Amino acid sequence: MGEHVYFDDVAEGDAGPPVSHLLTRTDLVMYAGASGDFNPMHHDEVAAQAAGLPSVFGHGMFTAGLLATAVTNYVGIGNLSSYRVRFTKQTWPGETLIARVTVAKKYDEDGKHKVELDCEVVNQDGEPKVQGTAVAALPGR
Repeated sequence: MGEHVYFDDVAEGDAGPPVSHLLTRTDLVMYAGASGDFNPMHHDEVAAQAAGLPSVFGHGMFTAGLLATAVTNYVGIGNLSSYRVRFTKQTWPGETLIARVTVAKKYDEDGKHKVELDCEVVNQDGEPKVQGTAVAALPGR
């Protein structure tokens, strides 16, 4: 990746390439170590079940990072000016997470070509996990 799209080449409704990832327990441990988020609900099966959960669940920011990867893969590094997400459901080990980005709006503002993107992460069954929006300034041709 690393390539980006040009403002002239996108239309409202266009979608960027999806990013898929099978969430594993190893991902949870690795993310905990990298982020410092050692909430036991993310790595301790016994504690998670004692809290009434069926199992450990994924870090929300891991999923937001997967979505951010899909966004920057599409619009290019350095072009993103706004990124907002809302966590809608927990993610579970064994789920395949699919990050999707769609152009919702195309406009000019302050002499810049901008796109507003609808962003989401769903699991293999289409269940929404994270929803959000992003704004990027794209180069013209």
